[in-house]
Amino acid sequence: MLVDSSEQFNASECSVRPKASGEDLNLDNTLRPQNFGEYIGQEKVKKNLDILIQAAKKRREPIEHILLYGPAGLGKTTLANIIAKEMGVNIKTTSGPAIERVGDFGSILTNLQDGDILFIDEIHRLNKSIEEILYPAMEDFKLDIIIGKGPSARTIQLDLPKFTLIGATTKLGSLSNPLRNRFGATYRLEFYDNKDIRDIIKRSSKILDVEIHDSGLEKIASCSRQTPRVANRLLKRVRDFSQIKNRKFVDSAVAEEALAMLDIDQVGLEPSDRHILKTIIEKFDGGPVGLGTIAAATSEEIKTIEDVYEPYLLQIGFLARTPRGRIVTENAYNHLGIKYTSDNKLL
Repeated sequence: MLVDSSEQFNASECSVRPKASGEDLNLDNTLRPQNFGEYIGQEKVKKNLDILIQAAKKRREPIEHILLYGPAGLGKTTLANIIAKEMGVNIKTTSGPAIERVGDFGSILTNLQDGDILFIDEIHRLNKSIEEILYPAMEDFKLDIIIGKGPSARTIQLDLPKFTLIGATTKLGSLSNPLRNRFGATYRLEFYDNKDIRDIIKRSSKILDVEIHDSGLEKIASCSRQTPRVANRLLKRVRDFSQIKNRKFVDSAVAEEALAMLDIDQVGLEPSDRHILKTIIEKFDGGPVGLGTIAAATSEEIKTIEDVYEPYLLQIGFLARTPRGRIVTENAYNHLGIKYTSDNKLL
């Protein structure tokens, strides 16, 4: 793909990430692990990344391009920042939807330094013209530019610094094969088990100066949807509740009362999760029903259901995918207190 020089290279115009709220900044600056030792869970991924990093440092060359995929909130962005720190290089962060113009992306690439890491979140949402620029940039560290227009147009090729691209996506299948195959290493991040979530909450509680008992840890962990981001968010909300109610520490009673106010049940389901399940049961006899129909019936966007709610409901076995659509499982019926029969009829 050739970059038209008429598109001005202006890195300052390319919004690399929406402004974070105060709480998001606090999470970034305090709760995010800074190295592999602090990063809890994903042991296989960490071991493989450590070998990759140590080998690259030994050869004194940039680390290979890396693709991280898995559900949202599992630590892909955190891992990218840890890789940069372990390599001792700078990291530039952007996201697929933020890169709208070819010229903007050309500006980002040409402003990198040798060894820098370019992290693209939601890389599956890059448009095709941007994606095609990446092919020679990733393989040969070259950028093709068109000078002039019409019959007098000519092309020149710019050398790019030897950078590393780290891509993160929740939808591996949405990446084109040519792009996916250009990554030297691909790692999947899995949902966390309860022990790792407890350890994450314990670490975060110390940073936030929250006194929490084991029973409180267990209660919050069980409602955290096996996701560190959710665990830290719930911990903050329970902290707010305990402070306002003048509780000296967080135990199971305090955590349960706070989570009840948030309308979060014992397995972490929120009102929207329960609304989706009950809609499928009550309006479509438990399924099978298509995703578009569910979205219309619940007034939710298809992408929101698919990216936010469905992964956890599938993980805990409350929802099943079939060729004909989604089906609510017997486990979900039992959890919601609705009688289940083999033909999925609501009684």
